[in-house]
Amino acid sequence: MEGEPTRVMLAVNESTIKGYPHASISSKGAFEWTVDKIVRSNFSGFKLLFLHVQVPDEDGFEDMDSIYASPEDFKNLNNRNKAKGLHLLEYFVDKCHEIGIACEAWVKRGDAKEVICHEVKRTQPDLLVVGSRGLGPFQRVFVGTVSEFCVKHAECPVITIKRKACETPQDPVDD
Repeated sequence: MEGEPTRVMLAVNESTIKGYPHASISSKGAFEWTVDKIVRSNFSGFKLLFLHVQVPDEDGFEDMDSIYASPEDFKNLNNRNKAKGLHLLEYFVDKCHEIGIACEAWVKRGDAKEVICHEVKRTQPDLLVVGSRGLGPFQRVFVGTVSEFCVKHAECPVITIKRKACETPQDPVDD
């Protein structure tokens, strides 16, 4: 008797170098590692859960000048941002369908580390996989790291996948 598939959540984000709809180096690496090392050829034994967290701008106005914003502008901005997030997830969903792995994908808004841990608690995956930029201690102080937070606070096992050295941009904060 076959049991339920192993559910692996992958927290994915957009590239800071190319922007939407391009997946970040770390997200692509985490996805490829998961397929190559965990799923392997057991496609029916796994279900991948893709979560993209959109982080609101600190002032809440994103790329819009707040002086000229109308209520309709905010509605359009929210719809545009949601569409961008869905387009990013489409990359991973398409890859899963090409190779025959079941998947789900959704977008949430908020502080990435808090939202990821909340979604882990809500969906109860068997494993969380997150990409890591491999920042040094000095950079971590200013940028922070979502992966470290998730390792400490997520209510399931967490695997962090570092970028390959050959994929590291000139500025390691970029992804």
